[in-house]
Amino acid sequence: MKKIFIATLSAFALLATGCSGEKNPIVKSPDGRIEVSLCHTDSATTYSVSVDGHQLISPSRLGFDAEGLRPSPSAKVSVSFSEADTTWRQPWGENKELRDHYNEMAFAIAESDLTMTIRVRAFDDGIAFRYEWRASRDSVIIMDELTEFAFAESATTWSIPADFDSYEKEYRKLPVDSVENANTPFTFMTDSTRVYGSIHEAALYNFPEMTLKADSGSRRILRAALAPMPDGVKAVVPNSFQTPWRTIQIGHSATDLINSAMILNLNEPCKIADVSWIKPQKYVGIWWGMHLGTQTWTMGPRHGATTENAIKYIDFAKANNIQGVLFEGWNEGWENWGGNQHFDYIKAYADFDIDYVAAYARKNNIELWAHDETGGNIPEFESVLDSAFAYYKSLGIHTVKTGYAGGFKGGYYHHSQYGVRHYQKVVETAARYQIMIDAHEPIKETGIRRTWPNMMTREGARGMEWNAWSAGNTADYLCVLPFVRLLSGPMDYTPGIFDINYRRAKADKGRIEWNGPNGDCCIKTTLARQIANWVIIYSPLQMAADQIENYEDQPGFQFFRDFNADCDWSSALQGEIGEYIVVARRAGETFYVGAGTNSHPRELTLPLSFLKKGVTYEATVYGDDMASGNPEKLSIITKKVSCDDELPIHMMATGGQAITFIPVK
Repeated sequence: MKKIFIATLSAFALLATGCSGEKNPIVKSPDGRIEVSLCHTDSATTYSVSVDGHQLISPSRLGFDAEGLRPSPSAKVSVSFSEADTTWRQPWGENKELRDHYNEMAFAIAESDLTMTIRVRAFDDGIAFRYEWRASRDSVIIMDELTEFAFAESATTWSIPADFDSYEKEYRKLPVDSVENANTPFTFMTDSTRVYGSIHEAALYNFPEMTLKADSGSRRILRAALAPMPDGVKAVVPNSFQTPWRTIQIGHSATDLINSAMILNLNEPCKIADVSWIKPQKYVGIWWGMHLGTQTWTMGPRHGATTENAIKYIDFAKANNIQGVLFEGWNEGWENWGGNQHFDYIKAYADFDIDYVAAYARKNNIELWAHDETGGNIPEFESVLDSAFAYYKSLGIHTVKTGYAGGFKGGYYHHSQYGVRHYQKVVETAARYQIMIDAHEPIKETGIRRTWPNMMTREGARGMEWNAWSAGNTADYLCVLPFVRLLSGPMDYTPGIFDINYRRAKADKGRIEWNGPNGDCCIKTTLARQIANWVIIYSPLQMAADQIENYEDQPGFQFFRDFNADCDWSSALQGEIGEYIVVARRAGETFYVGAGTNSHPRELTLPLSFLKKGVTYEATVYGDDMASGNPEKLSIITKKVSCDDELPIHMMATGGQAITFIPVK
C-alpha cells in the first residue's frame, strides 16, 4: 500500500459577522476543478461548491437542531488543511485496487462546552463533509438536521420518493424545483453547465438515513430529512460523535458517476482480520417459482424448498459452474407471515432434511445458502441471532439472505436509527461466524462493505420479483438504475429470467395468484437484455434467478456458465441516464460486456481499447435477433478480436447485448 498524508496549513481566526468571498476558507480537489468554501456568521454556518469556476451549490446552511449543538456567533474558529493519497485493495468489488486522493479542510468551531468540526474532503470526483463534535453533556438528542443543498441553477433530477420503510419505488425524472421529497442517491444534471452529480451519504452508522425535502421558501433548496423514532426524536448519540458523510459525486458525464469510488473511500478500512472465507459467487435457488405462483414458501403440495428439489438444484449448480444454492421457505414459520411474524430460524420444515441437504452440498463443493425472513420482527430475530448463525456455521453455511418484508414492531421505521443499528448488528454478528449477508428490504448501501466486506449485496430497489405480480420494471427503469441506486453499491436484483413470457408457469393450471393478478405479467425486456443484466447490475453474489428447467437447452445460458462474479476491474464505458448503458468488467484474464437500451432501438460502436494489448480474444456476442425481431430469440456469434478493434452493438427496443472476451491460448 502506498500512503501519503501531509498537513499543509493551519490557520486560526475569529470570523466577523459577515463572510466575504476573499476571507472564506476554501479547499480544492487535487485537480483544482472543484472548490468548497465554508463560512461562520452570526446567523448560520454555510458551505458552497463550485465546479470549473461555476457555482454548483449556493451558500447552504449546515448544522443541527439539538440542544448543545448550536455554536454561538462568537465561538472561535480554527481551520486546518491536509491532503492524502492512498492506494488500497479490497477482497472483492467492482475494482480490486482503488486510489483515495483528496484535499481536506477541518473547520472547527470551539467554545467552552462544545467543539463542532465540519470536516470537508474534496476529491476529483466529488465532495463530502461530516460533522464531528465533543459536547459537555452525557448524550445529544437530535431533533433535526439543518443541512441544505441549494442548487445554483436549474437541474434535471432522477430519484425515488422519500419513504422511511421502502426503496422499492419507481424513478421520477423531475426539474429540481419540482421535487418535494426524495431518497438518496439523488442524481442530477445541471441544465446549462451540464454537470452530472449525485447526493448521497457514506459510512452510515448509529444514525438515521438522510432523505431530502424541498424548502418551503425556495424549491431549489433541498434540506436533509432524517427518519424519526416513534417519539419524534431523530437520534440519540454520544457526546463525542461523528455523523455519516454527506456526499455529492460530481462528473463531466453520466458514466463518471458510476466509475466513482468516492463512497467507498469515505469508509474506514476493513475490520475483519481474515477475509479468506468471503467469496463472491454465482448462485441459483428456489425462489422465482414462489413469486410466479407455481410454488409456495409454506409446506404443502406446492412447497418449493423440499429435500428432493434441493438435491436437483445442487446437481444443476455443480453441472453448470455455479457455486451456490439458495432455499427460501426452508424453515418453519412462513404460515405466520402477515400475521404475528413468528419464524423459526433453526427448525426446518418436515419435508426439508437440512442435515442431509447440507451434507450433500458439502460433498459436491456447493455453497448452501440459508434464508431468514423476519417479517420485521426485530426483537425475535435479534434474540436468536447468535444461536442461528452458529447453527448455520456448523452446517457449512456461509451465506445468509435476510428479509424484512413487514413493518417493524414498536412503530419503528426500517431506516430509522433503530433500523440502522439492527442491520449493522446483523452484519457484525455474521462476521463472527464467517457468514456473508445478502440483505433484502435493507438499509441503503453507503460503502460500509469496505469496513465489513461480509456485507456483500442488498436489494434496496424494485427487483426482479416485481415482474411476477405487477406491471413490472421497464427497460427505461433498467437504464436509470445504474445511474441512481447502483451508485450506492451492489444490488441483488436477481437477474436472468429466460422464460420471459412465463409460458411454463402459465401452463400450470393450479398456479396461485400471489400478491395480485399475475395472468398478464411478463418480463419487459428481450432475452439478450436479461443476459446483459448479469454484467450491468453489479453484485458479487449474482443469481440466475429463473427456475432451472427454463435454462435447459438454452444456448444463451453458456454466458452465465462462463461468467465470473469475482471481478477485478470494471468501467462504465458509455451511457446516458434513462437511455442506454454499456459496462465492461474483467475477472482474471476474461472480460465481459453488458449493454442495454430503453424502449427505443439503438446502435452503438464499442471500441475495444479496454482489452489488454498484444492479446487475441475470442469474442462471443449474445445479442438481439435483429432479423426476426423476436425478443425471445438470440443471435450468438463468435469472432477473434484485439484491443485495436471495434464491435457494433445493435439493440432492439428494450434490448441488449452481452459479450465474453476469452483470451486465445
